[in-house]
Amino acid sequence: MSDYLVKALAYNGQVRAYAARTTGTVGEGQRRHYTWPTASAALGRAMTAGVMMGAMLKGDNKLTIKIEGGGPIGAILVDSNAKGEVRGYVTNPQTHFDLNEQGKLDVRRAVGTEGTLTVVKDIGMRDHFTGQVPLISGELGEDFTYYFVTSEQVPSSVGVGVLVNPDNTILAAGGFILQLMPGTDEETITIIENRLKEIPPISKLIEQGLTPEELLETILGKDQVKFLEKMPVSFTCTCSKDRFANAIISLGKNEIQEMIEEDGQAEASCHFCNEKYHYSKEELEELKKEAE
Repeated sequence: MSDYLVKALAYNGQVRAYAARTTGTVGEGQRRHYTWPTASAALGRAMTAGVMMGAMLKGDNKLTIKIEGGGPIGAILVDSNAKGEVRGYVTNPQTHFDLNEQGKLDVRRAVGTEGTLTVVKDIGMRDHFTGQVPLISGELGEDFTYYFVTSEQVPSSVGVGVLVNPDNTILAAGGFILQLMPGTDEETITIIENRLKEIPPISKLIEQGLTPEELLETILGKDQVKFLEKMPVSFTCTCSKDRFANAIISLGKNEIQEMIEEDGQAEASCHFCNEKYHYSKEELEELKKEAE
């Protein structure tokens, strides 16, 4: 079943909610970067949070998330937009550890806790909005929760989970974001806090095959949720051979001439999707002419 995301309101508009199934999307990231299980969980959690945060934007707006925790996985980078499109990578995709004390993939150890979570929003203005918070757990769900509360002053709860098969492929992935609107009454806050304590871990709910709608109904109560919108989610990269060609042209004719003389060709690789683009000697000659 394909990936998608839902937007909803709950408790008479006091709560804004998002939930997504990202199994295929995270699976595409895993396949393209050959990530090992712990790295897959870290990248998948970040991409799942990223795609829901992107859904909070409008039009052609987009955002970039950078997580640098000082752990062996290195930096995690995720791009997403308002259309349900997301892409991402980790610096060291072949990172894996034994399960932690809870029997789960040890994302905290891979990501590290000595660093920051940065969100840069491109909302079509000259200056981008940048929010940055210290990592408080390295498990990422709690870190995104802390980001919303601290940087955007929106009381929120973020749950993201990824399950990995023995052959390293993705079994299930997804998550939710709940946000309290200004003026939410204390009774509603208490109900939600109690429900969040009672429900199974997000990864368990995803493993049970709950749809994004069922996920929100389980967390918030079936009769409390009003669904507003549903949108497809996918791993989508904006790279292309033309884009890399423009980058080569921008190096200038002397640099391109060096490529022709030294290698007689060129290859460019996209960090985000691992796609490789080859340029023959003839193509480089054409790019050199354009650079002139």
